[in-house]
Amino acid sequence: MTITIGREFGSGGRELARRLSEELDIAYYDSEILREIAERTSLSQSYIQEIIEKRPHPSFPIHVVRTFHTAISPIDEQANLIYQEQSATIKDLANKSDAVIVGRCADYILRDIHPFRIFVYADMESKIKRCNEKDTWHENLSERAMKAKILSVDRNRKKYYSFYTGNTWGAKENYDLMVNTSKVEIASLASHLAPYIKSLFV
Repeated sequence: MTITIGREFGSGGRELARRLSEELDIAYYDSEILREIAERTSLSQSYIQEIIEKRPHPSFPIHVVRTFHTAISPIDEQANLIYQEQSATIKDLANKSDAVIVGRCADYILRDIHPFRIFVYADMESKIKRCNEKDTWHENLSERAMKAKILSVDRNRKKYYSFYTGNTWGAKENYDLMVNTSKVEIASLASHLAPYIKSLFV
């Protein structure tokens, strides 16, 4: 049983993934992937996260990267190395046990084993509310600033996903289930969703 969770920033996708792993009694992988990549590459987790969020350069589609290596900056070369290690890590984790895996193109990386692919989204009002309630950055952003942050994070996720997969992030044809968490209590949603997912793997 392998479940991948793509999610908009502030949609509650990470919480849904964690609660589904608890309901289904299977492994949950998120920041653990960063730690594993750090061990494999000797790069810091914070640096890896920064590279993932800021790279690859949007002017270089993946076929150009593969073909014209001399045109790529050292940072972009490192971004591609990190993606390769990320792919290897995610495949190793999926082979090791049943799991819920959050983000990082896992739905595409694991396409050969046909994971159950979920994409979580919500309206902007709900995303701003969730972000403000779980403000672990202690930024105390205004509603306008929080909206800008959400849009920026999602824009980068979309670029990253599109670059490495050639698919459209959040497009319904790339997922098995689209979940709208607007004004929804995540714990209740997970408890109702888990039996359905479990039935698919019987």
